[in-house]
Amino acid sequence: MTTSRKSFGAAKKLKISLFILVLIFIIGTLGYHYIEDWSFTESLYTTVITLATVGYGDFHPQQTKGRIFTVVLIVFGVGAMAYTISLATEAMVEGQLKKVMGRGKLKKKVEKLAGHYIVCGYGRIGHIICREFAAEEIDFVVIDDDPEVIQKIDEKEYIYYKGNATEDKTLLGAGIKKAKGIVCVLSTDAENLYIILTAKELNPNIYILSRSEDETSEHRLIRAGANRVISPYFVGGMRMAMAVLRPAMLDFTEITTKRQSLELRMEELSICNTSHVIGKSLEEAKIRQRYGLIIVAIEKASGQMIFNPVASYVIEDGDKLIALGENANLIKFSEECKLEEMKV
Repeated sequence: MTTSRKSFGAAKKLKISLFILVLIFIIGTLGYHYIEDWSFTESLYTTVITLATVGYGDFHPQQTKGRIFTVVLIVFGVGAMAYTISLATEAMVEGQLKKVMGRGKLKKKVEKLAGHYIVCGYGRIGHIICREFAAEEIDFVVIDDDPEVIQKIDEKEYIYYKGNATEDKTLLGAGIKKAKGIVCVLSTDAENLYIILTAKELNPNIYILSRSEDETSEHRLIRAGANRVISPYFVGGMRMAMAVLRPAMLDFTEITTKRQSLELRMEELSICNTSHVIGKSLEEAKIRQRYGLIIVAIEKASGQMIFNPVASYVIEDGDKLIALGENANLIKFSEECKLEEMKV
């Protein structure tokens, strides 16, 4: 039986016991009201002190029927109350233990990570980024301080660190000194700017990707140390315009960039120094003939981008090949040419 099923069973038991206890209170109140002719307030009061085994003595049954009713109420009611209290206590204690143990487990998981990514903010954009990272099996930590958001992250079973991403201690807790990159997707440019400055101070070599609200902020974020800045509104507007002006081009882009596409996709392939294609031209490597891949572009280690490279281009260590082809062929090329690990 899973933990979630156990929790569901315990919650169901508690609800049933509470319902029975409330029913007993109602029966007790009505019983005293009609048997002893007390008011509803006096009847409820007597029921409560009877089930709680307090018994102040100011109210007690005068009639034989009332006394018999009290005996029955004690036999069934006191047991029901004790059982309900035990279930409620158990639920609270388990909840606290789970929180404490959960924090400890999360801390250990974060401490074990190295070369991971930190996602600051789990909003609409952060949610999509985390989903893609998880699908690609990339190690990452989410930072957020909203309890409701933390619950959603926990349900997804993502590793998270609860806190304010603009604070040094939070970034350190998320393992920024060992992280490979950080993604800043908080709601304001000011917050993202502060994270960039702090991240660069704590880890000067970290790769920083940030969102921006407008074009004027983009330059400030880059000057602060961001490697790349993306405006969701600009990208979304361009895609919507393309859907009207060049729908076929948009369809092609979506097909080749979607992770779920098995027929055709575009992938970035990093060449490492152990690959046998280093020092060979694209023609000599026979990438098109052997693997059915089209090399659309090549990004040099310096960051220079070469579009539609000629067949005589010689592949160098550190090059990134932007290849277009079937998913199986991309994997085959990656394995046979000993490229850096490709998540497909």
